[in-house]
Amino acid sequence: MVAVGDAAPDFTLTDQHGQRVTLSDFRGAKNVVVLFYPFAFTGTCTGELCAIRDDLASFDNDDTTTLAVSCDSMYSLRVFADREGYPFPLLSDFWPHGEVARAYGVFVESLGAAQRGTFIIDTAGVVRWSVTHPLGQARDAGEYRRVLAELGAAR
Repeated sequence: MVAVGDAAPDFTLTDQHGQRVTLSDFRGAKNVVVLFYPFAFTGTCTGELCAIRDDLASFDNDDTTTLAVSCDSMYSLRVFADREGYPFPLLSDFWPHGEVARAYGVFVESLGAAQRGTFIIDTAGVVRWSVTHPLGQARDAGEYRRVLAELGAAR
């Protein structure tokens, strides 16, 4: 798994609207919360993403952006985002299947999906904090806010 202090593996993925998003485009401009989640439309994943949606100012502002990544297809992610009102990018790591999740060390081969993993990357492209949780255990968005505040990025 990518460790704190490592350079974050760069990637380009397609979001739910078909737009390509590249991690390194945020270097020098914003901290990035890269949030891997297993599956769209599941209770725990929906709850976690709704917590971000409901406190969007902490996760998408002048200093920070959030990129949510799953191995679901772009089309599934579009329906999921529209249904739940997610205004932030849901990125599809569908093909090559799980390539970005593998690069970050959170791909679960037996499921064909990403484990719950979160990486906070600073403006220099360095991982400053990370956490993983088992598939059924939700993460606490408050942890992200605390770390972002320590980076001077929380509003």
